[in-house]
Amino acid sequence: MLILKSSASNGRPSLNDVHIVNLSYVSDVQIKEDVSSPLQPFPSINFQRLNTRLRNQVEDKRRLVAALAAGVSPGGQQLFLTISKTISDVRWHGSNIVVFNSVTIAPPYKLENIKGDVGSKAFIHIKKIVEKYLKDQVVDPATAKNGLSASYV
Repeated sequence: MLILKSSASNGRPSLNDVHIVNLSYVSDVQIKEDVSSPLQPFPSINFQRLNTRLRNQVEDKRRLVAALAAGVSPGGQQLFLTISKTISDVRWHGSNIVVFNSVTIAPPYKLENIKGDVGSKAFIHIKKIVEKYLKDQVVDPATAKNGLSASYV
């Protein structure tokens, strides 16, 4: 690993830009200028925390790809993404959204399309998420129109 520290790109003197380069992908290194001031030690890096963040990001991207590749309406894709933000146990089964392997939401993804044990905590929780999602779609027609929020476009 090669760690490069430089002045902040935003110009703030109290900050720095730090770039970490994997040297296994580097074929040549040239030193352009030596540092005149003494180097300060870097704080220790919590690799376990970094690996956890990496795994979470990869899983989030897989969910996003699954939602986009499922061949369902943009509204269904957006509902899937909304649910997956708070619940990791969500998947596609054809065009149906399956949560906790016990609650299924079928197209057109309305409250009456939620199937499962009506008295279970999972069913009640998913119903609340769908209610809020549908209410938000009425309040913000821009996301309802294109089906995807700006964070996923």
